[in-house]
Amino acid sequence: MNLELRDSAEARRYLVEGLWWQRILPVRAEQVPAILDWAFAIAAEGEPLPPLGFVADIGYLIFPANAGVAAQSIDLPSKLVRAYEDHVLGKLFADSAFERAADALRSYPIADRAKGLAFLVNQMRPHVGFGGLLLSPALLKSLRTIDADQLLTEGWQSIEQSGPMPLLMNHYEQLVGAFRGTASTVAAEDIFELERRTAIAPLGQRVALRQVLQAARVLDESLPHQKPHTPGRRHDVPTRILEEDTYPVGGFASISTRGSIESLLHSQLAFMEVDDRPDLFDIKFLRDELLYYSRDENNFLRRRHTFVIALYLDLMQARVKDADSPWQRIVWLLALVQTLVRKLIDWLHADALAFEFVLIEPKDGPALAVEAKLLTILLAEQIANGTVVIDTLAADQLAARCALHSRRSLCQVLLVSARERTLDAEEAVVSRLVIDGPVPALEVKDGEFERCESWPRVLERLLSHWIGAS
Repeated sequence: MNLELRDSAEARRYLVEGLWWQRILPVRAEQVPAILDWAFAIAAEGEPLPPLGFVADIGYLIFPANAGVAAQSIDLPSKLVRAYEDHVLGKLFADSAFERAADALRSYPIADRAKGLAFLVNQMRPHVGFGGLLLSPALLKSLRTIDADQLLTEGWQSIEQSGPMPLLMNHYEQLVGAFRGTASTVAAEDIFELERRTAIAPLGQRVALRQVLQAARVLDESLPHQKPHTPGRRHDVPTRILEEDTYPVGGFASISTRGSIESLLHSQLAFMEVDDRPDLFDIKFLRDELLYYSRDENNFLRRRHTFVIALYLDLMQARVKDADSPWQRIVWLLALVQTLVRKLIDWLHADALAFEFVLIEPKDGPALAVEAKLLTILLAEQIANGTVVIDTLAADQLAARCALHSRRSLCQVLLVSARERTLDAEEAVVSRLVIDGPVPALEVKDGEFERCESWPRVLERLLSHWIGAS
């Protein structure tokens, strides 16, 4: 429940009393400015502010505070305090999702930490289900100019004279009830943004990224756990492992009469004699009768796949939201290609995979710059390890690029556009996705398009088509 206090005196009482409810560390005057900075960053976003004691505990869990002189202790409702420590702080200590978020925030520059913590608290509130108080950031800014000891004294006197503020106690009861009923305190989308530092990015980019992640989760949950049936292999490319006899991959598989001295059976050393030369060891060596560890096969056979996804400029028309759809068409598309990459890496992990996103370059201006930036964030790990490449290319150069890939691997091409496109690429398997309605049309055979009933069905059909063609 979110309330708005228009009475500045009551709002100030809510804040100064809230300083005494922190439990991770004793109340210290040295930490009050940092707590007010965290609270100001939350309120400046126009979001409800939870009790300052809860904000302080979150901050202490993430950014350990320096030692200081503890202020005078005060009696608070013991039953409510114990419930808060057990169900709220205990859940935060034990939650691995919160720990991941905290680790991500600790890597932020000092100047951005308050904004990052505000993002975390603001995202935890609707996810967990607790409320806060809507108040003017100017009040927090004014408190920042007052001496910390004076603020603590004011809060202590208010509690001693009038008892704890009922609104503050009500918010702590909400915190206890909300955390008791939640399985995870931080959503996966929030962790994703914190780890990639988009939590402090402009609001528009954050909203778009979050919608793509939510759509990707819907698509991922719609897929079967097992990959579609794969027919007999083709396009197997042998790759040689260096020094496979000396350092065999996967262990020794057999014994032979040829090999290097490092793979000699230790039992063959029994043929060596001290005095007589030549001895039996020398004779067996000359006759190639000594035994060595070896492997039956020194070559690995791995299928090489290159997936080329060409995005045409007219996809700007897909930046529309249909009446019965929760997200824009372009959001569905970005979620689809991200899920494609992750599922293919998971299901074809034994093969050599490469993904190339080609943004067809227009004659004037950048091609789908916003979508390219989102793809860079969504596939940051795959880009870092070289699995994914994002490039721009002229339309007349796409066929040559795909033909080059097809000479070295099985090349799968997906043309994504708002209208039908054609591509004549040697040896490449070309599919087409036309986004001209709420659900795109997918080409499953030459010239035959299938209008699927939903985006999850499009993803499933495309995965089956690509894996089946492998």
